[in-house]
Amino acid sequence: MNFRERLIRFMQGRYGIDQLSKFILVIGVVCVLISALFGDHPAALVPYFLGWILVIYSYYRVFSRNVTKRYAENQTFLAKTYGIRSFFQKQKNIWQQRKVYHIYTCPSCKQKIRIPKGKGKIEVRCPKCGTTFIKKS
Repeated sequence: MNFRERLIRFMQGRYGIDQLSKFILVIGVVCVLISALFGDHPAALVPYFLGWILVIYSYYRVFSRNVTKRYAENQTFLAKTYGIRSFFQKQKNIWQQRKVYHIYTCPSCKQKIRIPKGKGKIEVRCPKCGTTFIKKS
């Protein structure tokens, strides 16, 4: 039996990694790295131990057999961070679309309007309020 099969057998019935575990792990590693920047200063002990506690808790969540509780914790985390995550997802989507489209804002209702690039000077009509304005695409 190779290592992969052993790992699969070991993880059966365990929760595994989710967004909350990843978040806790990243915060823990960042705390440990911040403590490394302070060196031997006594103030570096707090983020050092906090970081290791978070890393250990993250792995506890990954290897936990209480799947329903870990799932509920993750759903609570996702619900509380929905606004932040959706904001960054929208920004990423807009940034990817800027290669092909110009994104303008309607002067009257502030609706974002997507116009294809390379069409020259065009008259744009807002689909929300009907205002027309001229923009270069």
